[in-house]
Amino acid sequence: MNYTIVDIALRAGVSKSTVSRVISGKGFASKEAREKVLKAIEELQYKPNGLARAMVSQRTNNIGVIIYHQHPSITTHPFYGKILDAILKKAKSLNYSVFVETDEETSLKSADFMLEKRVDGLILISKLNQEVVSYIDKFNVPYVIVNGAIEKDDVIHIVNHDRKGGSVVADHLYQLGHRRIFVISGPQDHRIHSLRFEGFSQRIRELGGEITIRDTYFSTTSTFDDGYKGLSDIWDHFLARKPTALFATSDMLAMGAMKFLLEKGLKIPNDIAVVGFDDTDYSKMFHPSLTTVHVDQVKMGEDAVFLLDQLIKKENVQPLKIEYEPKLVIRESTNGS
Repeated sequence: MNYTIVDIALRAGVSKSTVSRVISGKGFASKEAREKVLKAIEELQYKPNGLARAMVSQRTNNIGVIIYHQHPSITTHPFYGKILDAILKKAKSLNYSVFVETDEETSLKSADFMLEKRVDGLILISKLNQEVVSYIDKFNVPYVIVNGAIEKDDVIHIVNHDRKGGSVVADHLYQLGHRRIFVISGPQDHRIHSLRFEGFSQRIRELGGEITIRDTYFSTTSTFDDGYKGLSDIWDHFLARKPTALFATSDMLAMGAMKFLLEKGLKIPNDIAVVGFDDTDYSKMFHPSLTTVHVDQVKMGEDAVFLLDQLIKKENVQPLKIEYEPKLVIRESTNGS
C-alpha cells in the first residue's frame, strides 16, 4: 500500500506540517515529535514519492540535457555520446536523474519539454541560438553551455580551445615539412569547426605558408560519410592541388577521407599525412591510426554537472568560461610508426 504524509501524521498523532518538516529536515520539530514521525515511517515502511519530495524541497532532483545537433544520431555520435555518458555518471553520483532531448532545428520544443518536467537545471550542448537562451532565461532555470557559445557574459561556457588546437595541427604538419596542405572543414556556422579552421589557417600564414579557398572543402556535416563523399566529389581538384597533407576539423571527416584515399591506392602517411580533431575512440582503432587533437569529453561532461549542481544549490559560482587546453596525439597517420 502507498502511504502518504497524511497517514504518517495520523499514525504519529502530529500535524502534516510537522511530518513535512521532519522529512525535509527543514524547520523546527521537537525531539518527541520527530521520534513519533520516524517510528510511524518505519512501521508503515513509508517512502516519499518524487512529487512529494519536490513539493517539500522545491526541487525535483532532475536535470535536463538538450543536445542541439543535426546529424548523426547522438546515441551513435562518438563525440557527444562520450560527453553524455560522463554527464549521466556524474549526475548519478550527485543523486540526479537526467532527461535527455535532441533538437535538430535549435527550436524551443526541447526546452518546453524540460521546463514541463520541472527540471532543476539544464545542460545545453553544441550549437544553439540566442532565442533559445532568452526563452529559458524567462523561467529562471540555471543552465550551463557545453561546446557552444552565445553572446552572454553571465553564463558558464565549457569549451575546448579549438582555435589553439588548429594552431597545434599547423605546427605539427609544418615541422614535418608539409607545405601543400588541404583542409576539410565541418560547417562554418558551428563554432568548433570555424575556430579550428581559423586557428589552423592563421598559424600556417604565420609560418610563411598559405591556405586558400582552393585548398579547402567545406562540408555541410562532420560525418564519416561526408568526409568520404566530400573528397570523392572534388577528387580531380584535390589531385591538381597535389597536397602532401590533409587536415580535417573532426575525426569522422578525417577517417572518411582516409578510407577514400586508401581505396585510391594512396599510402598514409607516405603519400599523404592526415590529421583529425577530437581524439574519439575510433581514431586509435582505425588503420592506420589517426593523429588527432585530444578533446577531454569526459571532463567536459563531469564539469558541466558539477557546476550546474552548484548553480542549483545557489552557491556562489561566478559566470566563467572554462577552456580546455588542446593536446596533439601523434599516431600512424603522420609518423608512419
